Amino acid sequence: MSKRARERDLGTDRGKRAALRTWGVYLLVLSAWVVAVAVLGLFGMVVCSSIHWQPGPLYWLLKVVQEYFLLVAIVCVLAGWVVISYFFIARPARNQALLLAGAEALAHPTDAPIRLPEGLKAAEDQLNLVREQALANARAAREAEQRKNDLVVYLAHDLKTPLTSVIGYLTLLRDEPQISPELRARYTGVALEKAERLEELVNEFFDITRFSLSHLELEVRDTDLKRMLEQMCSEFAPVLAEHQLGCRLSLPEGLHAVCDADKMARVFDNLLSNACHYAYPGTDLEAQGRMEGDRVVLTFRNAGAHIPPEKLARMFERFFRLDPSRGTRTGNAGLGLAIAKEIVEAHGGTIAAESQGEQVEFTVTLPVGGPR
Repeated sequence: MSKRARERDLGTDRGKRAALRTWGVYLLVLSAWVVAVAVLGLFGMVVCSSIHWQPGPLYWLLKVVQEYFLLVAIVCVLAGWVVISYFFIARPARNQALLLAGAEALAHPTDAPIRLPEGLKAAEDQLNLVREQALANARAAREAEQRKNDLVVYLAHDLKTPLTSVIGYLTLLRDEPQISPELRARYTGVALEKAERLEELVNEFFDITRFSLSHLELEVRDTDLKRMLEQMCSEFAPVLAEHQLGCRLSLPEGLHAVCDADKMARVFDNLLSNACHYAYPGTDLEAQGRMEGDRVVLTFRNAGAHIPPEKLARMFERFFRLDPSRGTRTGNAGLGLAIAKEIVEAHGGTIAAESQGEQVEFTVTLPVGGPR
């Protein structure tokens, strides 16, 4: 027998025992009422017979009761039975109907709370707790559906431009076999560049889908952040040179944290890539680090156009771009910072952006001991 079947049978047994207890108490109270009517009636007859009564309304009433004692006793017993039955059967049945109505309301929960009689306060609290959870689940489902729809819309929009370029240049190469080798090489190079940007977009969409639809698994270990950033700046040298940028690091020795090195490298890669796209040519990218208690604080700074507060607040939203036209040209889907935020928060850290004048700064904080 399965666990669910055993739990169902156990619940059935408990229900039967509760019903038997209720009926037992009901019969006991009803029996007590019958005995009370009989005893009080007999006691009243004995007392009344020992008193010398003068003719009057009370005398005639008691005489009628004495002559029709059995009928009066039956009427009293029936009246008591009706009252007792109301408290043991009709009232619980009404409460049960109210409980069923409250349970049915959970099928289509609303913001209005479920109300039950005072005696069912505990049940009311439980039903409202379930209602709030159902509303939260419904909101989460709607948000998830909206995110999926957004993903499809942005996928269709952002893949269209590079894909159209690839098709266009390949069509030229097919339809113009007599073009010069120089022009052929140029068209081939552009088509390859667009195809590479298309691949970057697809990879970004895969990343954000994986992070959104599944729990982010971290493989943490003690990581030398200073060494990691030095290596990444070295790897970025060609990109920095292309954008006429330099890179300056100010990181103390022994700057370590327990983290997933591969995923944190993805965070730093996204921050450096973002800085390369928006920094002024001829300036330096700066990366600084320090310890603050049990947390590592890393700051990435670049000289660039001022970011208005309304855009700064949306920096880590999925698909958000400071410059939509630039994002389309570079194959950037506006997912890099959203992915970075997902990874940092999975480590128990924070990431924030700030813009003062013509200087943009990103601050990443990580717990030294790793996620908890």
